[in-house]
Amino acid sequence: MKTFDIPIIYRSPLIDAIKKQRTGEDKRKKDFRPTELDFGPIQINLARHFGFCYGVQNAIEIAFKTLDEHPDKRIFLLSEMIHNPHVNSNLRERGVQFIMNNHGEQLIPWEEISEDDIVIVPAFGTTLEVEDKLKEIGVQSDQFNTTCPFVKRVWNKASSIGEDIYTIIIHGRPKHEETRATFSHSNSHTPTLIVRNIEEAKTLGAIILGEIPKEDFYKIFEGRYSKNFDVEKDLIRVGVVNQTTMLADETKEISNYIKDIMTAKYDLKEEEVLEHFADTRDTLCYATNDNQNAVKGLLEESADLAIVVGGYNSSNTSHLVEMCEDKMPTYFISSRKKMISSKEISHFDLRTKEEKITFDYLPDNKPLKVAVTSGASCPDALVENVIRELLSFYDLEYKMEEKIAQFQD
Repeated sequence: MKTFDIPIIYRSPLIDAIKKQRTGEDKRKKDFRPTELDFGPIQINLARHFGFCYGVQNAIEIAFKTLDEHPDKRIFLLSEMIHNPHVNSNLRERGVQFIMNNHGEQLIPWEEISEDDIVIVPAFGTTLEVEDKLKEIGVQSDQFNTTCPFVKRVWNKASSIGEDIYTIIIHGRPKHEETRATFSHSNSHTPTLIVRNIEEAKTLGAIILGEIPKEDFYKIFEGRYSKNFDVEKDLIRVGVVNQTTMLADETKEISNYIKDIMTAKYDLKEEEVLEHFADTRDTLCYATNDNQNAVKGLLEESADLAIVVGGYNSSNTSHLVEMCEDKMPTYFISSRKKMISSKEISHFDLRTKEEKITFDYLPDNKPLKVAVTSGASCPDALVENVIRELLSFYDLEYKMEEKIAQFQD
């Protein structure tokens, strides 16, 4: 697999050594058991897979290489490179300016961008409308396009089944950059709509079956269907793709549910299903699958609490948090600084979308067992720092070097 030139500030000697050892022992990635780090009074169960995925590494390499090779150029990003505040902050410190925010709202007018500027397309990709705008300005962005290849795979899948006259149903977060980009690319080929979750898929199913009036579709899914969408004809043949970072189990549930709805609606035999439901298969990226399977493996081991590290607006990270929260007390933090002390932690609440303080979050269990993982856009260095912070509460930080040496042997 390709290796990338990632800035050393994002690397971790401990995690590099652990990942190298685990990969050597399990080249086919079938073992999802966590790595156990025993520090005596505290034990860390570290997920088998976490941290920078292929697409993120590719994007970071291109961005920092661009900065190094074009010191005299103005360099812009269409929006956040990835959903991690530390990486985006580092890019801003290097002089990179962001043209839009996460929701596509303009921060810098297009009139201020010239053909002499460099515009980097982030890992999420972008819409066809923005691509056309860059071409109109004269910006050559192809060599600075960091769109993840697994996102492009979804676009290609949507295009291929659209050509077979299927409507595309995207399982994704409507305002997420990747979902907006996928909608734009799919919409250029075929009618397209977005469903947020299984509950919305069931609402759509009720519309298809006539249990909810078809005219209600336009209000329920307002702003999430393509122009001139005709509910009478555009829900006869459908296929499901997704935002690559959604929960794999929910995407499969939605796909199977819509397939069953079409089967019931048209009284289909197994060999007739393709007449109304496209075989899109799974369009989640490998890293999302691996990270979610690794959390399942992590949760099979006993622990007193879980800590998930990542950006609060990271879709793939939030799903890992949801998985952990179903099993144990879970704290979603962006860095070690959020662990104010052994008694106090500032963490993000997915329900309220706000940070909150929790006291006495570390129980007095001996040994204390902590499950740790991170999202695909989180630098390994941040995860190592969180482990170091936990060790510091027990005056054990010196043991980190011993553990690094153990895994490097």
